[in-house]
Amino acid sequence: MILIGKITYNFERLIFMNNNLNNLLRKPLFFFFIFISNIIYSQSINDSFTVVLDAGHGGKDPGNRGNGYYEKNIALSIALQVGAELEKQGDINVIYTRKKDVFVDLFKRAEIANKAKADLFISIHCDAHNSNAYGAGTFVLGLHANQRNFEIAKKENSVIFKEENYEQKYGGFNPNSPESVISLVLMQEEYLDQSIKAANLIQDFFVKNLKRKNRTVKQAGFIVLKYTYMPSVLVETGFLTNKNEGKYLNSKKGQLEMSSTIADAIKKYKTTITESFTELSSEIIDENDSNNTYLKIQISSGSKFLPLKSYNFKGLDQLSYLKNGKNYKYFYQYTTDYNEAKKFLVEAKKSGFNDAVIVAFNNENRISIDDFLNMNSY
Repeated sequence: MILIGKITYNFERLIFMNNNLNNLLRKPLFFFFIFISNIIYSQSINDSFTVVLDAGHGGKDPGNRGNGYYEKNIALSIALQVGAELEKQGDINVIYTRKKDVFVDLFKRAEIANKAKADLFISIHCDAHNSNAYGAGTFVLGLHANQRNFEIAKKENSVIFKEENYEQKYGGFNPNSPESVISLVLMQEEYLDQSIKAANLIQDFFVKNLKRKNRTVKQAGFIVLKYTYMPSVLVETGFLTNKNEGKYLNSKKGQLEMSSTIADAIKKYKTTITESFTELSSEIIDENDSNNTYLKIQISSGSKFLPLKSYNFKGLDQLSYLKNGKNYKYFYQYTTDYNEAKKFLVEAKKSGFNDAVIVAFNNENRISIDDFLNMNSY
């Protein structure tokens, strides 16, 4: 079942958690992640769309060795071919966490993406299982719903044991403890909807274009996704432990098909996001009216563009924005009635925008509230 919507912190459903939640809440690590989650910035809009491709494992970390194959080599080959395909677009900037067989800390991989202010982070892996399981799957960060998802995350997260000073770098995070996963999800929750959108596209392309078994989009606690400040997806391209699928993924044909499909899904995601960037607000302005004055509620501003979706604005709709230099200002509602604007202001503040203010315009130029009142005979 494909996951949709915001993550819900329903602790009673976590079958792997300790029953005493109060013990968890007293841990400094939990509050550290609540605090740090407040500094998350949102996806930007640039002349180019930046994708960071992360080839899992590398160097001293071979990844899984199903049927004698090397996950690190297959993941790298696919990542490089995805990048080569995307770079043909001209308006997509591709950055790699590694381009050769080297070991890169999980924290460093996320740091590369954050410094690049990437629009999308894709981490590429191959799966393994003690059965004859097969098929491609995608993951976004979240609370795993079953033991299988937890085991996948635990396997990928165990890479930190190969890093120096991992206990200090990851704040005491223990890959073997389901309890630790709660602290992971807080930072990526801001981008969950967009991460799911990207994961759904990749998964759909795997199934429709390559006829791969659909292992669906799932949530699990991956460290490499946790530290990224943008929509992020971990791709499990298939099972090296499956004889046929391992052979396919280790082949030039298999790697080319997988990389082309991932690239096509990313291009589709970019198109989808670009369309939301150019979304028009619902306001209607009479261009024949020389006294075209109106009011909006300014609810926020910042240097990063945020798509005009209600889930990005605490459930509010009727949204619009203006760009002034590198700064974006976001507005709620549109009215020519000052008394109605005051009601909209109350709604915005009730939704959590405590610094919201009424702003006035004349033919799209900002004017003072006094000028608006004088021009409209209040």
